[in-house]
This record gives sequence, structure tokens and C-alpha cells, in this order.
Amino acid sequence: MCQNGYPIRLVEPRIIQGGMGVAVSDWRLARAVSLAGQLGVVSGTALDVVLARRLQDGDPGGYVRQALDHFPLKDVAKRILDRYFVEDGKEANKGYKSRPVYSQEPPEALTELTVAANFVEVWLAKHGHSGPVGINLLEKIQLPTVHSLFGAVLAGVDYVLMGAGIPRHVPGILDRLSNGEVAELKLDVHEAKDTDHKMSFDPRQFLSSIPFPTLKRPNFLAIISSATLAIQFARRVGGTQGFVVEGPTAGGHNAPPRGHMQLDETGQPIYGPRDVPDLEQIRELGLPFWLAGGYGDENKLQEALNHGAAGIQVGTAFAFCEESGIRADLKKRVLEMSKRGELTVHTDPLASPTGFPFKVLRMSQTAADEEVYQARKRICDLGYLRTSYMKEDGSVGYRCPAEPVEDYVRKGGNIEDTVGRKCVCNGLMATVGLGQNQKGTYEEPPLLTAGDEAAHVAKFLKPGKDSYTAKDVIDTLLAGVVAGV
Repeated sequence: MCQNGYPIRLVEPRIIQGGMGVAVSDWRLARAVSLAGQLGVVSGTALDVVLARRLQDGDPGGYVRQALDHFPLKDVAKRILDRYFVEDGKEANKGYKSRPVYSQEPPEALTELTVAANFVEVWLAKHGHSGPVGINLLEKIQLPTVHSLFGAVLAGVDYVLMGAGIPRHVPGILDRLSNGEVAELKLDVHEAKDTDHKMSFDPRQFLSSIPFPTLKRPNFLAIISSATLAIQFARRVGGTQGFVVEGPTAGGHNAPPRGHMQLDETGQPIYGPRDVPDLEQIRELGLPFWLAGGYGDENKLQEALNHGAAGIQVGTAFAFCEESGIRADLKKRVLEMSKRGELTVHTDPLASPTGFPFKVLRMSQTAADEEVYQARKRICDLGYLRTSYMKEDGSVGYRCPAEPVEDYVRKGGNIEDTVGRKCVCNGLMATVGLGQNQKGTYEEPPLLTAGDEAAHVAKFLKPGKDSYTAKDVIDTLLAGVVAGV
């Protein structure tokens, strides 16, 4: 049901589980959090590849196929299964079948895969209960955004959360998709003299073979780092139901420091008073907000409530719980390192191809290990973090500073931009057990990202236990709230 064109606000959760990609915040984690009465969030990043690789692994438990059975377009579901499903899974030493890399004119098969993949993830997270479920997307990854959003809306997603940039066009896109209208997203194209570059999607044409369903417009929460952005969304954009106010200690991509970037003696960006959001200004906007970045402690929820927040967003604590998508062996190593006080997280200004500071958990045998990083052959075969640029012939090209250096320079990129860049796409896929076997030559190494709180995640372990659950995290966080508040 809508009010003034926008959804009636759902009961505001005290805790939002962070949408960590790729597939760290998978449907299992989001469902567990939602069942515990809070807002579970799936990551919408690279779900087309995630779905295709899960099917090639044999779809253990049959969950993907169960969700595809409920996808409105049966012929699309069948095409996806015919292309990717491997009974009993592919051979371990074989690589995953590739899919086309996104461009401004993606093939129909890629559009179908993206819509279906986002539908599947949200449908599984929502299946069998009535709790709210959200999806998290990155503004920096523009090309699949409209298709991803429609798949999530089609599955009845309750919240859309978006950051890593300024997603000012997304509230309007959600309006149009839920009403069955053509939605367009303007694209950032470097060196372009005009601004007529966009991704367009017609939901009615996509569902032309069936009656168009009644769709709910989800709530939109902008992930921001300053009051200035909050004011822009509240007063100029419209259609925003609240904010997640994220600080620089949060995992994944961080907003760069305001002003000229300076590094400390360890090579990490220095954040100062200008980077502290003005919570009073945000509170005066009258929209609910949640505080994020370093709030994974039992006393932090009460602290946030005292600031006038509706609650907190927590990612890192959930990242290493039993239900998260991170490989079990990596979670075990992280917890052991945390118990020994050996775990550190480095805010790397170079690692991400986006140019945003990126939190990297330092661990041997991962892409954070300099020896492993240097030994890996540079390849860009997923392409999510490529940027668009205008070629001399007037067409649009794509480049990534983590691709082979000679390719990047040939496309007009500066060689300085390639220094220290890591293939975040492949690294995060490997972190959740979906790493590519690169033509039998090597397995992609994992790359773990986490907030500064990762050093202390062992505190969630109960006596005699070597793992903890999402509910353990929620119970710990709620324990510090003063009764009646």
C-alpha cells in the first residue's frame, strides 16, 4: 500500500544487517536476521554470476531451482537452467562457464539472468516468513542496476539500500519500475562531451507474455557519510525514506576524506573533523537514520538511540557468523586470529579500482598478501568495476585499472592508476567459494574486506564454541539497550 505515491513506512528495525558483497550477505544470512526480527539485507552485487556459478556447482539443496520455479517467466527460467545447471556440479579442476560482460547494450540473455538472479536471492531471503528484507547495491556499479532493481522489486523486496556514490536517480527508478514504467539510469562516461548515455529498461516489455503484476514500491535508504548528502536527498531528490550514516571504520568501500587526501605512516587515509557527519542536521530532516561503522558492540545501539537514530547498521559482526556466505575455512581463520589478537584491517587507498578507499583484511594466502598479489596474472573477466569512457571514434569503451596494465594504458588510462589495484571482483567471488579456475593455471585467491571491528569478532563466541550465529550477534547488540527506550 502506498501513501502520497510512496510506501507506508514499515516498522523501523533497531538493527540493519549490512549488505556485504559479493554474496557474503547472501539469502541465508538475510533470512536469519529477518527471522530474528531485524532487517536482513542481501547483497545485489554480481548476482548474475553468483546464480550461474551456484547452478554450475549443482545447486546443493535445490534452492536456486526452487526459487526459479516461482519466477514469473517460465521460459526464462528454463533457458537459464539449460545454460548453466550441471547435475552433481562441474568438475573441481574445471573453470566456470563465462557469461557476457556488461555494456550499455547487454544481450537479452544477460538481462534475463540479472533480473532472475536478483529475484531468486530476494525470494529465498523472504521465503516462509513475513519479516522485512532489503537489498544493497553500489552506485559505482551502474550498468546492471536497473535490471537488478527490477528483479528485487519483482520478488517483493521491502528496502533498497545504496551507497558507494550518490544514487540520486534511484528513488525515481523505483517509482517507475513498481508502476510498470520505463526506467532510465544516466551513466557516467569519462571524456564524454554529451550526457545522453543511459541504461533503459521497460518492465512491461520484459513481462509482455504475462499480465503485469501489482508491484510494491520498496523503501529507499541512501547510504551517506555527510549531512550535506542527507539534505540533498531529503530536499531535492524525494522518494527517500531514510539514511544509513556510515563512518570510515565500516568495511568495504569508504567515502574518501574531505579535501586533499593525506596518508598516515601506515599508508591509510587520514580522516578528520570534517569527515564527522553532523547528526543534528540529519536529525532535523525528520527522516529515520541508522548509524554504521564501528557499531558492532553491545553498548553502541543505545549510543545511537541517544543520538536520535532509529538504530544501527552492522556488517562485520555478521560477516563471520555461521550463516554468512564467506567460506567456512576463512571464517575459522579469522576467528582464530581474532582470539589471538593478530587480526588487522588496512584501509587501502589503492586496492579498489573505483578509487574509493577499501578495507582489506590482512591474511596470508589471500590477495592481501603481497606475494600472492604479485603472483596473480592480471585479468578482467567479470568487469563490474570497469569505468566507461569515450573512445576517439565516438563509441563507448570500458577499462579497469586492475586489468592488464598494457590494456589499460592502450585504452587511454594513466599507468599510475594501475599501481596496487586489486581485482576486487574475482577476489570477492573466491571469498564465498565461487572463485574461478583460470584455464587450469591457477585458482583465484580470496580477498576479504571487513570493518575495523573484525579484530574483535571473537567476542561473539560463547564458551566452548568455535562459531556463532546471526542471532548471537543480534542478542548481543540488543542486550545493551536500556529497557523502555
